[in-house]
Amino acid sequence: MRRVVVTGLGMVSPLACGVEETWKRLLDGQSGIGPITRFDASRLATTYAAEIPFGDGRGGSFNPDDWMDAKERRKVDDFILYGMAAATQAVKDSGWEPQDDEGRERTGVMIGSGIGGLQSIAETAVVLKERGPRRVSPFFIPGALINLVSGQVSIRFGFKGPNHAVVTACSTGAHAIGDAARLIALGDADVMVAGGAESPLCEIGVAGFNACKALSTRRGDDPQSASRPWDEDRDGFVMGEGAGVVILEEYDHARARGAKIYAEVVGYGLSGDAYHITAPAEDGDGGFRSMSAALKNAGLTPADVDYINAHGTSTMADTVELGAVERLLGDAVKTATMSSTKSSVGHLLGAAGAVEAIFCILALRDQVAPATLNLDTPPDWARLDLAAKAPVRRKIDIVLSNSFGFGGTNASLVMRRVAD
Repeated sequence: MRRVVVTGLGMVSPLACGVEETWKRLLDGQSGIGPITRFDASRLATTYAAEIPFGDGRGGSFNPDDWMDAKERRKVDDFILYGMAAATQAVKDSGWEPQDDEGRERTGVMIGSGIGGLQSIAETAVVLKERGPRRVSPFFIPGALINLVSGQVSIRFGFKGPNHAVVTACSTGAHAIGDAARLIALGDADVMVAGGAESPLCEIGVAGFNACKALSTRRGDDPQSASRPWDEDRDGFVMGEGAGVVILEEYDHARARGAKIYAEVVGYGLSGDAYHITAPAEDGDGGFRSMSAALKNAGLTPADVDYINAHGTSTMADTVELGAVERLLGDAVKTATMSSTKSSVGHLLGAAGAVEAIFCILALRDQVAPATLNLDTPPDWARLDLAAKAPVRRKIDIVLSNSFGFGGTNASLVMRRVAD
């Protein structure tokens, strides 16, 4: 099997637009969570979320004009805009600009979304009801389809290789990276643009997750304290929006062109719970098998893992994952660190796995595990270091990133510092 490395990173998050500014603010303990400003949330049980900071592009703000012109933006849902911005950053960071047909045909795109154009669907339903079918935009369907992130990125850059999209709820971003890495490992591509994008912050999106009893509702007076993975007083996740994209590349291909190499993707594991549409089995078996498969695929043991970025959503399922991780690590629980960056950026749904994979890559680069904010009272039985309230500076050679989704779909990625 061919080796797969990461040569480019791109991100739009509730903390900032851009990888480095997001990472800086994450390590500084900042939160991207606040009152909902994008629409009137007064009818909803949850009135706060993790919104992208729109602005003029300065100071880490997100300026849509920097990434897509106004005419084109009117044709697409925001999740496509976010995905395009993150992909454009990642491609630029990688320095990969194929100059011939062979290079373009060996470069593919695999960017997914958990929900896709939910906002566009809601808005178009109102248009249909109030103004009739003739007023529905001809761009509604291609502007809401999940695979159109990959399609738009492919068109912008002329990448003619495998063009695909993943839709596995909150595991989407991780599955996209893992699946894309396998395409390279198997020889179907030399370079893949991979990740996830999500824009679920609209009234119907929040109302839907409220109906599932999944969202935090009790922290309207202090939204930044609402996402509190593993804490005794957690009451649900905080919905977020954004995108994360990585450039994956065959190792020799990257070396031959002198590319900057961030990390190597060495393991990928998948599993299904076969248990419940929204809840994991209490024994955490699905997550345990996903992590075990990823480590087996990497040829590593649990004792090799230094840092774990948990799925850790600030729901009752947190302790299920914690139990599965401690079961996996065994005695190595004493030497590993785990945290949930959702405490800072909220839950980006289909983009979460990709954004968190990037956080893991930066943890490898900078030798620091990000903090779990708001963790005042962890489970009294926990043996693992959960990086409560402060980053942990430590040796990190191997990282594991977990993403688990509705329907019992689980994905785990293992990455390492590059060894020649």
